[in-house]
Amino acid sequence: MHKANAGRTPFDVHDSELSSLIDTLMDRAPAHEDRKLVREILVTGVKLLEDGADRGDLKILRTTVKEMRHAFRVFSRLRGHRKVSIFGSARSQPSDPEYKAAQKLGRLLAKAGFMVITGAGDGVMGAAHQGAGRERSIGLNIQLPFEQHANPTIEGDFKLMNFRYFFTRKLFFVKESDAIILMPGGFGTLDEGFETLTLLQTGRSDPKPAVLLDPAGRNYWEKWLDFVRTSLVGQGFISPEDLKLFELTRTPERACASIRRFYHRYHSLRYVEGRKLLIIRMNGPLSATHIDRLNGRFSDILAGGRIEATEPHPEEDDEREVLELPRLALHFDQYHFGRLRELIDAINRA
Repeated sequence: MHKANAGRTPFDVHDSELSSLIDTLMDRAPAHEDRKLVREILVTGVKLLEDGADRGDLKILRTTVKEMRHAFRVFSRLRGHRKVSIFGSARSQPSDPEYKAAQKLGRLLAKAGFMVITGAGDGVMGAAHQGAGRERSIGLNIQLPFEQHANPTIEGDFKLMNFRYFFTRKLFFVKESDAIILMPGGFGTLDEGFETLTLLQTGRSDPKPAVLLDPAGRNYWEKWLDFVRTSLVGQGFISPEDLKLFELTRTPERACASIRRFYHRYHSLRYVEGRKLLIIRMNGPLSATHIDRLNGRFSDILAGGRIEATEPHPEEDDEREVLELPRLALHFDQYHFGRLRELIDAINRA
């Protein structure tokens, strides 16, 4: 048996000879510390054939993997840049208040050092890219038989990515962004907004600002918020603390300020020890007095122990760029994510 089989995981093809051929292929692949994960991708492909998957299913997977691989490659060139995803209508016109607000918002975010991700279309998306400029713009275009084409700012740029499927596109809107701004829009905007809030509410996305921008002349999100308070909170479908996951504002200036405020002291977080311990990295240390106050206010979200200052955890060694940052450690209950957002806000105000 091939020597690589000694470390094989239980996830494998049924044919031992084919399994050895996969091992041989992996031996010829470029060296990488996570080669085992790539092997599982190959095994998954073979298992689809073993399962008798039909052509349509295989084409979905093929296209998905190819699109994701390309997007991973593009975004790998943009690491180290904070990014903001902006959602809004492709049908807004230059005379509409949300169009003008999006232009100004893009300009403010670019000036503050952020890159601007949009769906690459016209309307709010095109306006935000106009404001940010080509160098600070990223486009995630969806291939549709109508309405959607790349706006002139991002057209032809390497940072324009085209997607066949909405689910892969939405993955990168949230995964690669450090903040989300929602402006008035149609079904797509609402879909993206609810999905973002669901990911934040369930902890499937790291905490980040989610800002609802209702420009002067519109009461779009105000009416939406009335529905959320009355029908979702009022009837017990979500918790009151879930309202802390987002913020409604009226001006581009306040939307930009909200994002900058979120990253004033807070930097990032990471779960370690099998997600039992949460590490919060900060741009500056907290005094013992401030940490005691946090323990007094947020003991309800701890599964045990206290919030404590800590050194970098050994599992963080693969993120050497943040090892010098001060950090806090806590056993978060992984349920009250609205309260976790309140904890981050308290850290930023300290």
